[in-house]
Amino acid sequence: MVNFDEKTIIENGEIIYRQREKIEEIADRLYDKGFDLLLFTSSGGSQAMLDPFAFYIRNMSKLPVENILSAELLLGGCNRIGEKTVAFLTSKSGDTAETVEAANWLKKKGVHLVAVVGKADSVLEKICDDTIVYGEGRPQELVFYLLIGRILYRNGDFSAYPKFADELKGLAYALAQVRKQADEKCRKYALDYHKEPYNIWIGSGDLWPTAYSYSMCVLEESQWIRTKSVSSPEFFHGTLELLEDDVCTTLLLTEGPTRELDERVKAFASQHTKKLTCFDCMDYELPGISPEFRGLLSPVVMAAVLQRISKNIEEITGHSLDIRRYYRKENY
Repeated sequence: MVNFDEKTIIENGEIIYRQREKIEEIADRLYDKGFDLLLFTSSGGSQAMLDPFAFYIRNMSKLPVENILSAELLLGGCNRIGEKTVAFLTSKSGDTAETVEAANWLKKKGVHLVAVVGKADSVLEKICDDTIVYGEGRPQELVFYLLIGRILYRNGDFSAYPKFADELKGLAYALAQVRKQADEKCRKYALDYHKEPYNIWIGSGDLWPTAYSYSMCVLEESQWIRTKSVSSPEFFHGTLELLEDDVCTTLLLTEGPTRELDERVKAFASQHTKKLTCFDCMDYELPGISPEFRGLLSPVVMAAVLQRISKNIEEITGHSLDIRRYYRKENY
């Protein structure tokens, strides 16, 4: 396998899990203090990482929740914000311009700010009330499984949380096994389709943000491959007309509550293109994780799968995932 280090993957998971007590303490303090809105706001792929947790809150509870890109938030994208709002912001660098600006704007409104960042002593950490630094820890979503899972538990919406949180100790190991299971298919996908002139990526529910962010942040930003992402329900309101035998179409199937929407796309697309690839979370074993929790883990399972496309496509094309022409290189 290209660029695969199982030992490091497991150690990186431990970096975050060792902070479980701190994360749960923050969740308990937020819940005990009370809030009238949970707001998830960041930029780009960081927002896409947050969005599934807003989805889970809506699906599992009646807690008030909003998720919105920071740039839109600053232009009046949410009128529910007040002093009892709790906002969650994330940034790998801790200095993403729009996210930092949103944090300052929210701070002036008396909002309690929780930052999840990749670098200690960042600009975002200095603004926010609580900060979890994950550093090299992966997956970053593990922070929010513990943080939001605990809030849902305290609200009586997730009674199995203690068992779930205990099992998350082995999440990094389980995802390493997913990578190994997926690699052969992902390498073939990268070999077959890395030169496609146009690609459609599709997902729903908790995997719609994954389809969107992978097509944007990896294929477009990191590989300069032209893609269109569309959600499974919206696929049937326009994009379906673009299918022909040679149109490369990639569908991500969740194990969550919107799976039937993905199945609908699969049934249709399989009849109208010869280049349909389905990556299905159900195809991968998750050792150490109870079946009852698999529906919550689709985003990290799929991220592990898709990382094997990234690692292979980088090697096949000779185009480093770190090369940019414009992002953070020009003013815009």
